[in-house]
Amino acid sequence: MKKLILGLAITGSFLATAQEKTKSASPVTFGVKAGFNASTLSKADQYDNDQKLKPGFNAGIFAHIPVAEKFSIQPELLFSQLGSKTEEREVYYINSDRYSRDLDYKKTLNYLTLPVMVQYNILPQLYVEAGPEFGLLLGGKNKGDITVARNSGNTTTTETTTFSEDIVKDLHNKFNFGIGIGAGYYFTQNFGVTARFTAGITDIYKHNSGDAIRNNAFQVGVAYKFN
Repeated sequence: MKKLILGLAITGSFLATAQEKTKSASPVTFGVKAGFNASTLSKADQYDNDQKLKPGFNAGIFAHIPVAEKFSIQPELLFSQLGSKTEEREVYYINSDRYSRDLDYKKTLNYLTLPVMVQYNILPQLYVEAGPEFGLLLGGKNKGDITVARNSGNTTTTETTTFSEDIVKDLHNKFNFGIGIGAGYYFTQNFGVTARFTAGITDIYKHNSGDAIRNNAFQVGVAYKFN
């Protein structure tokens, strides 16, 4: 009986130790995430316009890889909508007639992105992050309205044209590179909220004689880790 009790005690101790080692090893976990993008393009000097944040979304999967007690690496694979919303206002004269031209349009760029974030846990549930983001351009669309108003004497005529067209991919760089910084908070072991700003480094156009035009985006969303 004593040998049996001693054997059970040793076995229990071994199992407890093994369980503790498994917990401390913090194995790789996988998850899904989705969120809202507020994006814009860096403003080049040759464009006299007013850019606004364009809404979009991102969604995809990630792997959470612990590398030290408080450090981890999180590669992600996301579909992400970037681009900008632009409002141009122009007034010009032809002879004695006054013309005003208003252009409101959205440029949407769809990317398959691969962010690789290095995360540091300030608290067990709170982290900050930074790292590169690599993007592959899938396509996009330019969509908007052009309104021209002509004022001739006491008469005003207005004409509005709506357009929607796919971007010319040959004019755009296929690959995009940026740097992201952000933070996140997990309310439970599985569910958390995230926030990130990504600043573009590369020009979105292949042949741009002026200042480089880059993607910039602020992202907020939710993440879920699988056990």
